[in-house]
Amino acid sequence: MDLPLGPGLILSLIVVVIGILIIVKGLVIVRQSEVLVIERLGSFHRLLESGINIIIPFIEQPRAITMIRYRKMGDDYHAITSDEIRIDRRETVMDFPGQPVVTTDNVTVTINGALYYQIIDPKRAVYEVENMSQAVEVLAKTTLRSVVGKMELDKLFESRAEVNNEIQAAMEEPASKWGVKISRVEVQDIAMPEEVETAMRLQMAAERKRRATVTEAEGEKAAAIAKAQGQRESAILNAQGDKESAILRAQGEQESIKLVLNAIGDSEENKRTVVGYLLGQSYIKVLPTMAKEGERVFVPYESSALLGSMGMFREMAGSPEDAVASHLRASGNQSGLRGGVVGGAATGG
Repeated sequence: MDLPLGPGLILSLIVVVIGILIIVKGLVIVRQSEVLVIERLGSFHRLLESGINIIIPFIEQPRAITMIRYRKMGDDYHAITSDEIRIDRRETVMDFPGQPVVTTDNVTVTINGALYYQIIDPKRAVYEVENMSQAVEVLAKTTLRSVVGKMELDKLFESRAEVNNEIQAAMEEPASKWGVKISRVEVQDIAMPEEVETAMRLQMAAERKRRATVTEAEGEKAAAIAKAQGQRESAILNAQGDKESAILRAQGEQESIKLVLNAIGDSEENKRTVVGYLLGQSYIKVLPTMAKEGERVFVPYESSALLGSMGMFREMAGSPEDAVASHLRASGNQSGLRGGVVGGAATGG
């Protein structure tokens, strides 16, 4: 059976439909870390935070914000522009294309950077600037050119952290007016012209070769110094050894002469005889060497006298060794002193 559709029923149905539409249009669920800027009749009214929110349809409307994002396709970056009513408060990265920058030494390099920013005041991001993401991008590019333009190419490679900090510090004040916080800026890649890269490679090879040459020269210098010090120490030790040896020989000869004189008497004539005998022994030791060095040997006149003294000494008292031995037998100290006398006075006999 058909129900009659009266004016009251139709009006009720219209009210129900409008109520459902109001509920559907007015019920807004905002996710965590998102915010909506709500305008009432074209002017700012409030912000919708995360959770369930209710707005008045057709009277209150969310204001969209324009965002630019880059998508890398091959070696090229393509900008994608979108109007979004949900403003993301999370930290966002903007990987903008490489920018040509001229350094102070007139070298053009292409720098690819990444910018990390965060919207902390959605109202300012919407109303204080027409296109927030584009403004941040242009500010980053101009600041990058300004900072890098004050540096030389070599310093640019050595001071990436310094470049990042300077760009971030220069962008903080203007970005804060737009309700944006610049977290950090990173220089990702620095591309140079091929001829500049080749020149730097050659310079690096030359520098490494120079370091190797310097290291080798320093090693040779240290080796020469060590060798000279060794030779010096060796010469000093040899000289000290010769000195001690000469002293010991002289002391031995002195003791030998004393023993001989004690044995045969210490008169002046005996002293001259003993000295002549010792000098004669020295001449006899040198004669074989002198004979080897030449065909003729010239013996000084004094040598003949010394040799004659030796003969007279042997005829009168026998050899000095015999005299010392007789003296030792007489004194009863043969066993204790014979070795010293023979080793001193009769060294060359």
